[in-house]
Amino acid sequence: MSRALLILGPTASGKTALALSLAERLDGEIINADSMQIYRDLRVLTARPRLEEEALCPHHLFGVADAAVRFSVGAWLRAAGPLIDAIRGRGRTPLIVGGTGLYFKALTEGLAAIPSPPTAMTEALRSSLAAEGPETLHARLAAIDPATASELEPRDGARIVRALAVIQATGRSIRAWRQEAAAPPLLGNAEWAGVALTPDRPALYDRIAARFAAMLREGALKEVADLAGRGLDPTLPAMKAHGAPWLMAHLQGLISLTEATALSVRDTRRYAKRQLTWIAHQASGFARVADVDLEGRKRAAIAHLWEQ
Repeated sequence: MSRALLILGPTASGKTALALSLAERLDGEIINADSMQIYRDLRVLTARPRLEEEALCPHHLFGVADAAVRFSVGAWLRAAGPLIDAIRGRGRTPLIVGGTGLYFKALTEGLAAIPSPPTAMTEALRSSLAAEGPETLHARLAAIDPATASELEPRDGARIVRALAVIQATGRSIRAWRQEAAAPPLLGNAEWAGVALTPDRPALYDRIAARFAAMLREGALKEVADLAGRGLDPTLPAMKAHGAPWLMAHLQGLISLTEATALSVRDTRRYAKRQLTWIAHQASGFARVADVDLEGRKRAAIAHLWEQ
């Protein structure tokens, strides 16, 4: 049975190009592990693989959920497990690729059984989120659960609401629940090898800015306009994709496109910084790769991890 190949890294770190290169070498199929690339509405803005890239090898779990859905890590695990088994059954290598650390942690360490808060409590918090904004709720969370708050982006309303609901309903932080014994992981230690991309931050930040400019040229603004036109709940995860809120503000005439671009790039850089911090402290078992160029010698060295 072939081991799964896990590629974790911050946004714009070169995961897609590396995965495609290794898929060719290892006869692989790619499974998405990015919580935003799950949604079909924002192909350009979430940097999903291009159609011509998807044609190079089988791709799974990209664009499979509607923006109106709150896709969870549990839902991802339930979808990824059978795909991994099926790819192995075909004698091929599963490549799990993305930047959502919790997906990888759940896959390799198991998912804690966190109690579901009462629906009325969650809905009340979502109403507060809409009325007061995510930063206010983040400050509320920080006052009662600073450890969890420090791991969340102040604008990540969906996860802030989830963390507040759990601690209010159970009296324990969501972080404490996750540290308890979890269900067995889908992949045992001998069934996977992983690489975490850790590029130089200034170079990564430059790539983020250049990529956002390219996204605008390739139709990101129209994608956001189409999404905004659906009138969805603004607290939905897809509505918070990096760049979407600021581009929506521009479309409403509240800020210029230049301002929307600068704020989107700023938020994405901050997110990348948090991803790198998460990798530094949470991605145990992943080999670190600082240089993400795809020069042949580097590709061969990385591929060797799975061929051992």
